[in-house]
Amino acid sequence: TPVIMHRFLVKLSSSSSNPLRNSKSQRLIFPLLPSSTTSDTLTASGSPPRTSSPTNRFLPPLGYPYPVDSFRNSPALSSNSRTLGGNGSRCISSESGRESIEYDVLIVGAGPAGLSAAIRLKQLCQEKNTDLSVCVVEKGAEVGAHIISGNVFQPVALDELLPNWRQEQSPIEIPASSDKFWFLTKNRAISLPSPFDNKGNYVISLSQLVRWLGGKAEELGIEIYPGFSASEVLYDASDKVVGIATKDMGISKDGSKKENFQPGVDIKGRVTLFAEGCRGSLSEKVIRKYKLREEVNAQHQTYALGIKEVWEIDESKHNPGEVVHTLGWPLDHKTYGGSFLYHMNDRQVALGLVVALNYQNPFLNPYEEFQKLKHHPAIKRILEGGTVLQYGARTLNEGGFQSIPYPVFPGGAIIGCSAGFLNVPKIKGTHTAMKSGMLAAEAAFGALHEDLNMNTYWDNLKDSWVWKELYAARNYRPAFEHGLLPGLAVSAMEHYVLKGKVPFTLKHGKADHEATDLARKCKPIEYPKPDGVLSFDVPTSLYRSNTNHNHDQPAHLRLRDSKVPENVNLPEYAAPESRYCPARVYEYVEDEEGKPKLQINAQNCLHCKACDIKDPKQNIEWTVPEGGGGPAYSHM
Repeated sequence: TPVIMHRFLVKLSSSSSNPLRNSKSQRLIFPLLPSSTTSDTLTASGSPPRTSSPTNRFLPPLGYPYPVDSFRNSPALSSNSRTLGGNGSRCISSESGRESIEYDVLIVGAGPAGLSAAIRLKQLCQEKNTDLSVCVVEKGAEVGAHIISGNVFQPVALDELLPNWRQEQSPIEIPASSDKFWFLTKNRAISLPSPFDNKGNYVISLSQLVRWLGGKAEELGIEIYPGFSASEVLYDASDKVVGIATKDMGISKDGSKKENFQPGVDIKGRVTLFAEGCRGSLSEKVIRKYKLREEVNAQHQTYALGIKEVWEIDESKHNPGEVVHTLGWPLDHKTYGGSFLYHMNDRQVALGLVVALNYQNPFLNPYEEFQKLKHHPAIKRILEGGTVLQYGARTLNEGGFQSIPYPVFPGGAIIGCSAGFLNVPKIKGTHTAMKSGMLAAEAAFGALHEDLNMNTYWDNLKDSWVWKELYAARNYRPAFEHGLLPGLAVSAMEHYVLKGKVPFTLKHGKADHEATDLARKCKPIEYPKPDGVLSFDVPTSLYRSNTNHNHDQPAHLRLRDSKVPENVNLPEYAAPESRYCPARVYEYVEDEEGKPKLQINAQNCLHCKACDIKDPKQNIEWTVPEGGGGPAYSHM
């Protein structure tokens, strides 16, 4: 079974004679600290890696150490495997130097949606006394490593999926105890009536919840393979999606094969579910290829960038379950966004700032706005004397109901934040993502076992509480297109009086990249230097994210036109990529002739996807790096 296989590999990895760990093969994917012998770590301009820090104790224990050879070593992948057909078997073959593996259902992304889909599939197999093979591939080094969210968790979907979770050792422990809503000026926090109702919800770490769900999935016989980046969609002759190809490992920066080169694997599924999260790279390709937005006249997606830290604070200031949301300062009145402060367990608080990416001023720097926030008197008094445990950033969908594409395509479906089910006024999307995964799983099971159509996913989605919830909240976000005060007035009317029952639907404004004004029309913003106590420089924060990529690989951040940065972005928009990126991936340096040239520090990347969204000319394409690269979140 996968559980036995997992234990075997852990034992194997600890052996000095392990053939998978010799110098000419890929290292096993463990959630370890960056090693100077295998990769370069996160510094902005090539400075040496730092030594270990006390914060490293918050790295997770050894997780799911599946190297490429896992596929080959598993007894279930023997040549005696029967052909697929609802019997739970899978096939492996070798063609053109690449392994090809087939499952009944392939899920790309081990987040809340993907794991919920996998679990629901196996539950249906048990209910119907049948079996389907289910595989989940995940680009993070372990399940949960790339998961980051607020998170005040609404357990409605989990109640449906695993009704007995309260009787088990789950990481859902701290019930929300109070709701506060502040309007911030530079020096004051003005209390307002809270529009949030978090009674029955929990303050959690989503990365820990996802790790727990991964364990539940494995118990059901689901195969989870972290450390594998899905880099390509596979199609058959009829243009139907039949799976994904994982990225080759061991390619150097110049494109040549290194000694440890290993070709990627073609992983095929009779049904493929994309659960890559917000702005999923393959999900976006599928949406464009099949024109899924046009299919239902959906509007473009809108996004925000969330930046978050987890702090350990003084016990006298800690109120487990306290939930605080803010609007206003440090953002200007034209920029939509706000902050959150959630009291978790063990004297920890989650502090974050969310900035809508349709901001106009190219001089705005979301990372620096977050540093300013921590110096507000109401925030500062809580953090003083505390310690930062972890840092991270990720984009989130804000388009809501208007931006949901048709989620079914030939060969599969798009689920979770890849489709965009975030409820903006609630600031919650985990419960809707999980439910979408469950509904897609039911449709996939029907398609494979009962010869039904995957379109039942769309039909059942529209009949679900997800659809009702997002429809009622549809006008909240576009109400802020004309500024903070008009947005507050309209959204308050919607929330307290009309309750989403108005006979019209507001439209979103410009796409986020089109909203950026020319630099000459905007006022430069001067940000204070970090004090090293509450505010920090980017390299310090990056270190706390445990971000790590092998330096000697082709950059996964690609320019469609190499001349645009120097000829357009720099002179016309004052180099916005050097500011909207919360990891200092992009910086302008002097070339040999003393001219400015864009330098891409891909090893810093947090996989937030802001560059793929906000670049004014859509010149940057985010693609996956080698599997296992990126942040290693444990408390986010």
